[in-house]
Amino acid sequence: MSNLKKGDKVKVMLGKDRGKEGTLEKVSRKDGKAFINGVNTYKRHVKSNAQYNFEGGIIDVVKPVDLSNVSLICPNCKKITRVGFEISKTGKVRICRKCHKGIDVKVKEVKEEKTDAK
Repeated sequence: MSNLKKGDKVKVMLGKDRGKEGTLEKVSRKDGKAFINGVNTYKRHVKSNAQYNFEGGIIDVVKPVDLSNVSLICPNCKKITRVGFEISKTGKVRICRKCHKGIDVKVKEVKEEKTDAK
């Protein structure tokens, strides 16, 4: 189980985008890189291509950030934290090291069924 997963909210700690926050779009454990929405964007000049009906121009390209420069924001306490692991009955769960609550635990909404009295 990895420390960071797709959909986690993270904060960039080092680099030109230090202090920016975003959600993880893609994590490459093999390369140690992560793509974060709105962080580390560059401009790319692209030539038009008639074969693929692609209009040229200047586009924004998101480049990967090293995983060592990123830290997780806990969804419970909203603080920057490290990730710990805890083994429970359901399996291995990621926990916040500051508030000791589960990161992956989804809140189950109890829907009350309304019965119509006739």
